Order: sequence, then structure tokens, then C-alpha cells
Amino acid sequence: MKFLLIGSLGQLGNEFKHYFQKNNIEFYETDLPTLDVFNLDDVLKIFSNIKPEIVINCSAYNFVDRAEEDRWNPIKVNTIGVKNLAYACEKYDSFLVHFSTDYVFDGEKPIQYTEEDEPNPINFYGLSKYLGEQAISDILDSYLIFRVSWLYGYGTQNFIVKFLHWVEDTDIVRIAIDEVSVPTSTFTVVDAVMKSLDEGLCGLYHLTNSGFASRYEWALEIKKNLGLRINIVPVNSEEFHLPARRPKFSAMSNQKISSDLNIEIPSWREELERFLNCCK
Repeated sequence: MKFLLIGSLGQLGNEFKHYFQKNNIEFYETDLPTLDVFNLDDVLKIFSNIKPEIVINCSAYNFVDRAEEDRWNPIKVNTIGVKNLAYACEKYDSFLVHFSTDYVFDGEKPIQYTEEDEPNPINFYGLSKYLGEQAISDILDSYLIFRVSWLYGYGTQNFIVKFLHWVEDTDIVRIAIDEVSVPTSTFTVVDAVMKSLDEGLCGLYHLTNSGFASRYEWALEIKKNLGLRINIVPVNSEEFHLPARRPKFSAMSNQKISSDLNIEIPSWREELERFLNCCK
């Protein structure tokens, strides 16, 4: 099986790269500036040269607040770029694996979202990702779309890294208590994706660790695992005056993927402890 990994420099792409290398799986990797998914000619050229059987797209514009003003770039990457990849997969008979987000939901549902719930994004980042999902389903008959949430791994663009930076020079940090979702490890995502490919799954899945938490609860768990001597103060998210609205409760159920793979996905607390122990 020949893999094409797009977005290999990000934290999720890096985890796939590590998995492929560890398991001696043939793969080709690319990222900016070598490949801009917005450029259809470049996309078709790399497909023509490699002829991948499976394409894993980890490329994404994920600057949620910046997307409210810089609207063209999220559309270029998250919508048009994804459409280009879907077109190339259709042309070269490649199977596409793509990642979306819990931010396609408005956060008004009082219980965890399932794959049957209707998306209603309330920020432009979420809209650009949802339009990417639609582009795939419009072009391809067979694909895998995984919606993930609050993703973290070996990278710099995640809550854990930001939190540790915030507490470097202070004893007190304020964290939102009214935003709830599921902290999800790249370990969990890569493991479930590869199992899904082995089992021949297709369609849309919510892929998260189990359970859910507020950002405040997540921060407390980081503090406990790392033995930090700081005070964490719960506050409402409105205190931060961020440009983009966030859904208050965007936790997604992983019941469908767990059932179809016949696996038990670790809780977010269990997986966070595992990840932080690996970082020590």
C-alpha cells in the first residue's frame, strides 16, 4: 500500500510520519512550500508522479481567530484545497482520508454530538472546514472524514503548549470554564485511522478520546500530571474578548467508530497522562 501524506510538518502529520517509519510502511510526504493544495496543477502533478493508493490529508488552516478577518486563506486551504485533493483522488483512483473539526457545530446541543447531527458552524474556521467536508462528499463516493477536537501532540499549535507558556512567568492563570469538548491525542487519532483503513471503513466518523472536559478541567489535569505549583482560576470565555465565537459545548461521541472497530478508546484523562509521561 502506497501512502501520500500531505501536511507532514504539522503535529498530526508528524505522528503519521512516525507511525509509518516505525512500521516500515511505504509513504511519500509533502507540505508547504513543496505542495500548495490550493494549486490544482501542483496537486495533479504529485498524484501523477506518485500514484498513491491512500492519501492522508493533514494540511489545514487552523488559526480560529485569525480566520475571522483573513477569510481567504482558510477557504484556500480548508475548502478549495480539499476540493482539489478530492478531484485528484477521483481522477487517480486514490482513497482520501481527511480531518475536520467539532467546530462545525454551534454548541447548542446539551449532549454529545453524533454523526447524525446537522452542522451549524458559528465561526468562519468552522464554516471553511464544513465546506471542505461537503466538497469531498460531492466528488467522491468512497472516503474517510474524521472530525477531531482539541487535538494535541508533538507540536506547537495546541492548548498544552500554550498553557505551559502562559504559566512560565506567573503563579496565576485564568482558563475558560464554559467551553467544553474532548481533548484528543494524535496517538489516538493515528491508531484509529490505521485500524479503520485495515477494516475498510468508509464515511464520516467522530474520532476523539472518550468523555469530555472544559478547558479549565483540562488545565487542572495538566497541572496535576506535571506537578505544577500554580493557581488556575475558572472564568467565562467572554473575558478574553476573542474575535471568533466558540461553541460552548462541542463534545462529540466516539460511539460509532468504537463500535465499527470493536475497540475501546481511552478516556481523555488516561491519554493525557500517557502523552505527558512520554514528554518527560
